[in-house]
Amino acid sequence: MDYLGEQFVIELKIWRGKAYHKQGEEQLASYLNDIHLNIGYMLIYNFNQAKIPGITHVKIGETELIEAMV
Repeated sequence: MDYLGEQFVIELKIWRGKAYHKQGEEQLASYLNDIHLNIGYMLIYNFNQAKIPGITHVKIGETELIEAMV
């Protein structure tokens, strides 16, 4: 997304388990590295009733991911 001259990358995912989630984080971090951005966003849809919704910050190398689980 481009907004007021800045680029933002927002990844939308459906929760399919921890392994799939970790793979998605690494994929997003790699993409951000390719386009020379340090911050990315991930919106995770989790349909489990036992989920804990909220926002977390994940650091992968020099890349920061801000994740929101809903």
